[in-house]
Amino acid sequence: METKTPKEFLEKTLPAIFKPEKAVSIDAIVQLNLTGPNGGDWIATIKNQTLQVTEGIHPSPTLTVKIADSDFMDLISGKLSATQAFFAGKIQFIGNFTLALKLKDTGFLDFGS
Repeated sequence: METKTPKEFLEKTLPAIFKPEKAVSIDAIVQLNLTGPNGGDWIATIKNQTLQVTEGIHPSPTLTVKIADSDFMDLISGKLSATQAFFAGKIQFIGNFTLALKLKDTGFLDFGS
């Protein structure tokens, strides 16, 4: 299934590829801020090995991820890795950076692999 927009990916694809067995010790609220014409704000809540994604802004997330919508689409299509995006300054993490590394194993931030 090809994802056309960040909204479609976050609300439909991501919950389907999420690996709950890798999220045993994760209890987090991740704020996703995507800029650009297909951007928006989403809250991803990971708790009790479940993932829930809703549109909106959380007042005190554990981690905030900022990225342009076009770079986000390159991430999920595999054209850009999260590591490449980070070192190129295309993705910004605010808050618990260690959490970002843990989320990679759950499929959450390892979109393109």
